Amino acid sequence: MPPKVLMLGWGFPPNVTGGLDTAVGELFDQLEPRDDVEFELVLPDEYAPADREGIHGVPTGNGDIITRIGRLAGEFADRAADADIIHTNDWFGYNPGSRATSAHDVEWISTFHSLSADRNVSPPQREVETEQRVANRSDHVVAVSKFTQRRIREHYDVDSTVIYNGFSSVEPTDRDVKAELGIDGPMLFFVGRHTDQKGISYLLYALSKLRRDDITLVLGGSGHLTDQLERFAELLDIDDQVVFPGYLPQEELGDYYESADLFVSPSLAEPFGITIVEALSVGTRVVACESGAAELLNEDCVTEVEPNSDSIADGIEHALSLETPIEYEVRTWEDVADEHVEFYHEVLDGA
Repeated sequence: MPPKVLMLGWGFPPNVTGGLDTAVGELFDQLEPRDDVEFELVLPDEYAPADREGIHGVPTGNGDIITRIGRLAGEFADRAADADIIHTNDWFGYNPGSRATSAHDVEWISTFHSLSADRNVSPPQREVETEQRVANRSDHVVAVSKFTQRRIREHYDVDSTVIYNGFSSVEPTDRDVKAELGIDGPMLFFVGRHTDQKGISYLLYALSKLRRDDITLVLGGSGHLTDQLERFAELLDIDDQVVFPGYLPQEELGDYYESADLFVSPSLAEPFGITIVEALSVGTRVVACESGAAELLNEDCVTEVEPNSDSIADGIEHALSLETPIEYEVRTWEDVADEHVEFYHEVLDGA
């Protein structure tokens, strides 16, 4: 009999397009049609796609996230009665996973896509404590990269199995973003949440150190730091070299990546880095701090830098001088699905 797996997620593309949500969505699309696993997914109803067989939306109502997770947990635990394995993701899986394993004889797998310490300069203590409980109580812990595996060991003293994410791609439409924005020289591109974790202030300071007024940085996305970053660019006297286009819909990203001469990811912690592989998918070279994605790539695909302005500036100068074509082996989501099914069988064989 194929293993019966019940997964818990939070969002699902295109309703929610964060890294975790993209991974859960891609994995579901690969696993649901297969006959060597029975795979179902539980999501908050407000983020779940409509009328998808195997996806169960649970209304979570109003309130803070802990309250909403509590409402999700009951139905997840009920549905776990028919499962061999429950598979949760990140810290929010603790309550649902705990209730399911307390009520039923199931194996509990938890995947960490990032840690609270990756997402926050000062991690909320409640999240940190919950992540420790997840790491301790789960039967098996999965990390999306060796970077994340190391961080789990450092923070929570727990071993984990690495199953890398797949490489997402984008589709350009041949729209000339550089021309639309009036950019004549090199275009640097970043897209993501404007938070401390993303290290954008280091990138702005690096731009000021390049001492080249022909380079334009396009900072896609938004967040609680956007106004502060705009003021910082003014203080550095580079505001005429920085464009803030705001939120960029998924269907427009391919043209921004393709129009850029470099994609720059200055994140302080990038457990995998979907934006890195999205940029590479259209042939745009990348400058990035340490990331999980780089573990799967040839060295000349990504110019790796440290999270400080001098290193980022040097990396940009070096990457702009490179002319060799980018070559790498794509890791497909089918590969990811195959490894998950193999892992599910190993879990049940060892139970």
